[in-house]
Amino acid sequence: MRFPLLLLFLVLILPACKSPQTSTDRPPNLVLILVDDLGYGDVGFNGCQDIPTPHIDRLAAAGVIFTNGYVSYPVCGPSRAGLITGRYQDRFGFSRNPLFAPNDPDMGLPVAEETIAEVLHKVGYKSAALGKWHLGAHESQRPLVQGFDDFFGFLTGGHRYFPKDYTLADEYEVNSQYAAYRTKLLRNETRIEETEYLTDALSREAVNYIEKYQGNPFFIYLAYNAPHAPMEATDKYLDRFPHIENKRRRTYAAMVSAVDDGVGRILDQLEALHLEENTLVVFLSDNGGPEHVNGSDNGALRGRKGDLFEGGIRVPYAMKWPGEIPAGLRYDEMVSSLDILGTMAGQQAGGNPAKNPLDGVDLLPFLKGAADGLPHNQLFWKKVDQQRHAIRRGTDKLISFQDGPQLYDLGEDIGEANNLVEQQAAKVKGLEEAWEAWNANNQDPVFLGLLQDSLYSTLHPNRFTRPND
Repeated sequence: MRFPLLLLFLVLILPACKSPQTSTDRPPNLVLILVDDLGYGDVGFNGCQDIPTPHIDRLAAAGVIFTNGYVSYPVCGPSRAGLITGRYQDRFGFSRNPLFAPNDPDMGLPVAEETIAEVLHKVGYKSAALGKWHLGAHESQRPLVQGFDDFFGFLTGGHRYFPKDYTLADEYEVNSQYAAYRTKLLRNETRIEETEYLTDALSREAVNYIEKYQGNPFFIYLAYNAPHAPMEATDKYLDRFPHIENKRRRTYAAMVSAVDDGVGRILDQLEALHLEENTLVVFLSDNGGPEHVNGSDNGALRGRKGDLFEGGIRVPYAMKWPGEIPAGLRYDEMVSSLDILGTMAGQQAGGNPAKNPLDGVDLLPFLKGAADGLPHNQLFWKKVDQQRHAIRRGTDKLISFQDGPQLYDLGEDIGEANNLVEQQAAKVKGLEEAWEAWNANNQDPVFLGLLQDSLYSTLHPNRFTRPND
């Protein structure tokens, strides 16, 4: 009778040993890892030779690498607004990089827009925003009123990395745009004393919130500010790169390596808690690398952060979901950061819960070969203050500057070296008309941006004054 009793014991005990999220009736978790100013050529899965990224590559190898993955703007603020809403940020006037202005309820994401967290909250998700916010510092625009249950990080567009430099108690001790890089970190709405190197602290918090939320479907938005300037790294990471003689590149490599360690910690935590099979993990950069600023490398791509050339808008981009996305897949069609919300919305049993029409799509049917056509026939970009815009359709890429358009065939000319405008005037006209039709549905900028820092301060002399003062 021992064998039947043992079998009965195993039948009873095994379900209790399963993760609470192994049930097929649970929607997938989402872990979105966004890095800041990473060069297209600075990850192993895109061919990097001098900076090992084994954990980022492990993520990519377990799912899909998007070779034509784009963001919706070539600098961080508007790019993040597009990503977090699944909509072109020009739809709601977020066409500039926002300033740090804690008294201004219009300097950031309009409250009428829904974030990924707000969309997923409606179907039972718990959400945490970690790291760089940059979507508004006013109390009406912060993560806890934009759908997130928890926040750990900072509100501005960048930050110092060593806690000894966190010398400002709060946002009202700031007296200039970049002084905000020295504020103490926030946990929800409370300023805290941090002790770890910032990148390590953000990785620690991601691991902890995965454990905290494991009983629910969850969304972890981990927005590293690395490898954005200032260029600061610990000896632990610098010592890994004695072979890199260029000091800036060496520090950059150390900062990327810290991020890679964090990605490894997150993947390990998902495996340890048996959550891996039901978690969609996405990795991408918010824009291309500013090569001359932080030592990044955009590989064969022309241009850098801020440009509408490929080096500004095509980014390292990978996604994994075991059992749903085939491992080892390289997907060569155009995809966008806007598709992350579209993909998550497509996995909800009750249908798409977003209230606003999305510009992103559900990528899963395309990756699994279940959908005809392409995720996007065309993608658009707009830079208001520089009077520049771009459209990509198929392999054709049109960039319009004040002094005229430039046309490239990316299928033959990834480095955008051969301008085809004179040979293909009819194509230029058609692409320009398509861009104008798209732009007709956009809104003018709703706030002054980083380029108007001095003007804004002149118009708002109480920019950093505590309201009750």
